[in-house]
Amino acid sequence: MADFDLTQLPTRAPANARKAATKRANKKLRQELVELQDRLYAEGRHSVLIILQGMDASGKDGLIRRVFSGINPQGVRVYSFKEPTETELAHDFLWRIHQQTPARGMMQVFNRSQYEDVLITRVEGLINDAEARRRFTAINNFEKLLQQAGTTILKFYLHVSEEEQQDRLQERITDPDKRWKYEAGDEKKASQRPAYRAAYEDVFRHCSPASCPWHIVPADQNWYKAHFVAQTLRDTLVALDMQYPTTKKEKSKAEQG
Repeated sequence: MADFDLTQLPTRAPANARKAATKRANKKLRQELVELQDRLYAEGRHSVLIILQGMDASGKDGLIRRVFSGINPQGVRVYSFKEPTETELAHDFLWRIHQQTPARGMMQVFNRSQYEDVLITRVEGLINDAEARRRFTAINNFEKLLQQAGTTILKFYLHVSEEEQQDRLQERITDPDKRWKYEAGDEKKASQRPAYRAAYEDVFRHCSPASCPWHIVPADQNWYKAHFVAQTLRDTLVALDMQYPTTKKEKSKAEQG
């Protein structure tokens, strides 16, 4: 991804995608995810970490509701990373991340993640390029460690257009049901879009190994965004070939003949 350029990638669904048909497919995908999550939990051998990143107003919260609603809450957890606390800042930048990684049998969703420490920190000038490179290496090693322990990592960047981002930010001002989402820094973040785009492109160049590449999700349309993520997650879980554990009685019968 040496020449990665987000401006050349689509933010909308493919021309042949149909909203009604895709929404029907999404219902079926959610049903499949319920069954697959049950197998993941019962088998207790694998864990799955889903990382969601994106520009402000790219729709991470809504995506979580659309994809993970109906899944047994005992088997999936969501954690949103906010501004680090004083305690977290007193440790290395991955300390707070490692504490939230999934145990075997679990799915964990990160709403923002360790990548904030090479995104907002660069845009705001809190770290220089040399420190960013060191952190890229640390992140790659961290993710490799998780994979070696049995964690499958899926990384999604929700790619929203500038026009759609502006519309959604405006809704936070004009729509009474969405005003609670408004933050004083929304306008500033929108104005920093080029800087964030450059920081993300650098992340994709340095932190997208074949074992856990970034998936760039067209995010202007919520129905397609949910479909992309749900289908990718479904396919990943199927590939794990998870099985329900055999009971003692079944195991005894198998041993007898």
